[in-house]
Amino acid sequence: MKIAILVALGTSVLLAQSSAPRVYEIRSPRQSAPTRIRVLTPDKADGPLRVLYALPVEAGPGERWGDGLEHIRGLDLHNRFGLLCVAPEFAELPWYADHPERADLAQEKYFLEDVLPLIEKEYAVQPGREGRLLLGFSKSGWGAWSLLLRRPDLFSRAAAWDAPLAKEAPDQFGMGPIFGTQQNFERYEILRLLPARRAELAGEPRLILTGYGSFREHHETIRLLTEKLGVPMVYRDGPKREHHWESGWVEEAVTLLVGPGE
Repeated sequence: MKIAILVALGTSVLLAQSSAPRVYEIRSPRQSAPTRIRVLTPDKADGPLRVLYALPVEAGPGERWGDGLEHIRGLDLHNRFGLLCVAPEFAELPWYADHPERADLAQEKYFLEDVLPLIEKEYAVQPGREGRLLLGFSKSGWGAWSLLLRRPDLFSRAAAWDAPLAKEAPDQFGMGPIFGTQQNFERYEILRLLPARRAELAGEPRLILTGYGSFREHHETIRLLTEKLGVPMVYRDGPKREHHWESGWVEEAVTLLVGPGE
């Protein structure tokens, strides 16, 4: 079943005047309620654009931990790097996984089958995986890495900051209702995906892990594992910052995503 676009707010003229994100409200069978997709376009575009997906850490329009897209807008990163920046919304707490039983709780499918096609239909974007970048922290840092590791054919690079990447069971942070079972969780588990994808991750680093707020032990576990596996990664151990979109980590992470990976 295809998604239905219920409302599209704004026009290209409005964006040029206000730089406000364009907002799509959609109804997908893979989500339990209508969701929004916000899109921030650079003021000028010379050819197809790379897309930076700023992945949320909260369900719906929650802003307890800040607003990633608005922070990117405030830093003018979309103009500085010539990026189309996209913030998808999820009806339930986003862990970027498909529930084993609920068709309306299919977060990975929603992102791959609804969000990506809408963006790539509506905008002139760089085709293929080189045109798709993933950014997140905490749950969405997990999501960024999980999406790339599960689909390295679709995404170029993923940057995470302060994320619980070494989790081995869905027993914290609202994971249980989203993953459903331990068996299903293991399909998305970073510690399992890294060795499974080591050959596909050879060459230029595609995984980025910058400083921490709450999850330094997880970061160190990942660092040691990638070193053991020989998986290239861009790693920053600190500085420690507040667990929030606006604590100072985003600019470095985006710079590393769009740069040479060094």
